Amino acid sequence: MQNELKVTAIQSNLHWHDIDLNLKSFEEKMCQVETSDIIVLPEMFSTGFTMNPSEVAEGMSGKAIRWMKEQASKKNAALLGSLVIKEKGTFFNRAVFVFPDGKVETYDKRHSFSLAGEHEKYTSGNDRTIVTYRGWRICPLICYDLRFPVWSRFNDDYDVLIYMANWPKPRILAWDSLLRARAIENMSYCIGVNRVGKDANDYEYNGHTSAFDCLGEQIAMTEEGEEDFFTITLNVVEQNKVRERLNFLNDRDEFTIKLI
Repeated sequence: MQNELKVTAIQSNLHWHDIDLNLKSFEEKMCQVETSDIIVLPEMFSTGFTMNPSEVAEGMSGKAIRWMKEQASKKNAALLGSLVIKEKGTFFNRAVFVFPDGKVETYDKRHSFSLAGEHEKYTSGNDRTIVTYRGWRICPLICYDLRFPVWSRFNDDYDVLIYMANWPKPRILAWDSLLRARAIENMSYCIGVNRVGKDANDYEYNGHTSAFDCLGEQIAMTEEGEEDFFTITLNVVEQNKVRERLNFLNDRDEFTIKLI
């Protein structure tokens, strides 16, 4: 296992339902990234947060996935982002983790954002995914999942939480607060990658893409409201030292999740 992991978080405006333009935009931004282990993009990075999946959905061999594989190979870095995926006649808001060698692992968003009707358009996932990459255990989650701490609860199974989002400006205080809370309660690095700009529904997004350490200290943040990125180096040895020294996780409750 490598002790350090470089993670790049890209905060960007998204072009509504324009897959080609979004892929071009992110490719240009990634040219500015010199060295990284993982590059993280926002939720539905190729389309924007849409409730019209039939207009933009792709399969797992579609254009966006092929592009992710090409970029992962080119940058020798994993790519992580959420896409609108159609599979077996249904739609998913799916996090796709692409390894540099083209291997793919996925996570389907568990908590659909009912306020926007996401639950009526997309099928929720039932399983949490832990990706092992370069020795690190990574838990990818999506936007509204952030509000539900049980789903992200640490069970000796990950080293870093990564949330991809389209989280609007009016509720950005919740985004900031909950990212910090997830880091503290799980004694884990926690990174949240959000978008900026306005979407076709005139919802405004101001970013606040951030990273927190296992004590809840903010260790990186993008420029508010601007297209921006950061690359941060995480250290699992230092995190484990803090976990062992304080032992808060030893006192956590055991429980079973009942899916409804």
